[in-house]
Amino acid sequence: MLSAIESNSESIPVGELGIIALKSCETLGNKVNDYIVSWRKQRNHEWAGNSQLHNYAKDNYLVDARTPRFGSGEAKGEINDTVRGDDLFILVDVCNYSLTYKMNNVINLMSPDDHFQDLKRVIAAVGGKARRINVIMPYLYESRQIRRSGRESLDCALALQELVKMGVDNIITFDAHDPRVQNAIPLHGFETVQPIYQFIKGLYRAADDIQISPQNLMVVSPDEGAAGRAILMANVLGLDMGMFYKRRDYAHIKHGIHPVVAHEFLGADVEGKDIVILDDIISSGDSMLEVAGELKKRKANRIFLCATFGLFTNGLERFDEAHEKGIFHSILTTNLTWQSPELLSRPYYVGCDMSKYIALLIDTLNHDGSVSELLNPIDRIQRFLELKREGKR
Repeated sequence: MLSAIESNSESIPVGELGIIALKSCETLGNKVNDYIVSWRKQRNHEWAGNSQLHNYAKDNYLVDARTPRFGSGEAKGEINDTVRGDDLFILVDVCNYSLTYKMNNVINLMSPDDHFQDLKRVIAAVGGKARRINVIMPYLYESRQIRRSGRESLDCALALQELVKMGVDNIITFDAHDPRVQNAIPLHGFETVQPIYQFIKGLYRAADDIQISPQNLMVVSPDEGAAGRAILMANVLGLDMGMFYKRRDYAHIKHGIHPVVAHEFLGADVEGKDIVILDDIISSGDSMLEVAGELKKRKANRIFLCATFGLFTNGLERFDEAHEKGIFHSILTTNLTWQSPELLSRPYYVGCDMSKYIALLIDTLNHDGSVSELLNPIDRIQRFLELKREGKR
């Protein structure tokens, strides 16, 4: 990662850097800003005397942008700093349910729809004055509604098309539910990033005695849709991979979906092995806990629940109960979505900070550099594991 940071000292930025962290992504945006401020103040840029680098090293890259609301619940986007000619990066967390607004004197929780509308309002407030607009949306809006089963809307594809029509040049997301949704905007920049490197580091924080070997550790996909993630992690670490598939009752629909009748396991013997269950989202967590319970019945050792986005839509009580029963050892999620104080207080929770990685992506893209090395974590993972084997980390 350091080599990538240093390589940005050799090229002129696309434009003056500006970061708009919407209120939903304020905490993450502040961390990202701090990293970039530190790097650029320490960097000896090859073209330091060039007039284009006049505002290169600043104390703050955050742009003052707001989305105030009227009493009716309507809102508007406001930008209180100049953004003319800027290379803008807009961060939004569409799953931040901690924010509220008042409508007709009633307090409402902000939904993903509200956050997406605020994103569009800020883009509209830019008014085409920026040199380039990049959107960093860690949880891709409507990413679970990407294909039709009958007469249904295709919300994620429509949202992506709407953003590019408004002038967005690049969209960066993390662990998209189905990356093929980028086919909706084939002529525009779209990157989906996997946080596997951060999860591997998190596993060592959760259990410093963990052993990365086929005899001691196995990666399991909780369903067929998450198999690609599990295969990637298993191949990078040289581990075996297993998979559950959901047997559903297609004769009935409950809460908009066909209910799961049973989880069937495909894979090698798990007895005595530590298990990493890897998925993109923990929503209610029912499936994840059921899979962990099935693995425990098969005499698995410690179980680590890993998901890029920890939403915990039905609260944490079931997780508390399952942890007390020994169903799982730890939960690992990233800070790409809002983390509640209750979650952060749980002894079994391990957070994986993505702010440095996002800062590096922004810094590199601002220099119009290649992010291929950043998107492929294999070399970094191997270096990390080598240092672990040598006892240096």
